[in-house]
Amino acid sequence: MAKAWKKRSILPGFGLSMGFTVLYLSLIVLFPLSAIFIKSSGMGWEAFWHTITDPRVIASYKVSFGTALGAALVNSVFGFIVAWVLVRYSFPGKKIVDALVDLPFALPTAVAGIALTTIYSQNGWIGKLLEPLGIKIAFTPLGIMLALTFIGIPFVVRTLQPVMEELEKEVEEAAVSLGASRWKTFVRILFPELLPALLTGFTLAFARAVGEYGSVVFISGNMPMKTEIAPLLIMTKLEQYDYAGATAIALVMLVISFVTLLVINLLQWRANRHVTSA
Repeated sequence: MAKAWKKRSILPGFGLSMGFTVLYLSLIVLFPLSAIFIKSSGMGWEAFWHTITDPRVIASYKVSFGTALGAALVNSVFGFIVAWVLVRYSFPGKKIVDALVDLPFALPTAVAGIALTTIYSQNGWIGKLLEPLGIKIAFTPLGIMLALTFIGIPFVVRTLQPVMEELEKEVEEAAVSLGASRWKTFVRILFPELLPALLTGFTLAFARAVGEYGSVVFISGNMPMKTEIAPLLIMTKLEQYDYAGATAIALVMLVISFVTLLVINLLQWRANRHVTSA
């Protein structure tokens, strides 16, 4: 009688692993998000609508999402350049530069906010040089975007680096041998391969920036209708024991973030499909 041999693996079987995955995600993600919906639903539609359409709340949404989008776009450009330099070139101190990319991960965000405020304020090292030019960074939306750029650039660099390292240089050499210019080789050969990873880095940087609090609260100045971010407004309502109002604002941020990420993931899927079919 033949014996049926089961293929053994290091991790448990599918049933146990799937059950643990669902339980873990439910406790960490689904239940907390469900609590936001449940708490907000207890307000009633009229109170909910009055809370989320308050001019101060709408202004905070514009500041949060506008600066997060701007920072993510800046990180997409300069993060791409940093990743390209680290992968394609060898130079003295390369390992130090590569390690500095991860500094925003290790540095407490509050420390980063204090340092940026000190440097870019009117009396700071860089701020006092920009002041005669009429450029003010600290306590403006530009300062918020600067802080969000600082904490978001590692996501773009670390997402692009592995993909760049796997690019086959023979393909570039073949394109050049067929008469393609450097720019055409980059646009037609390299960039389509890097676009899905770039969109992923952009998404991670944007998502990180939308909910950022520690590095922004100092450099923003927290001026209502001007530089007040939505996470700070949520904290303010929590301190006032307005839990329903805080969850209502958080719910709107959650929905907008989800729709934004859904659109970006759709673009990433189309980019991956284009690369695969090419």
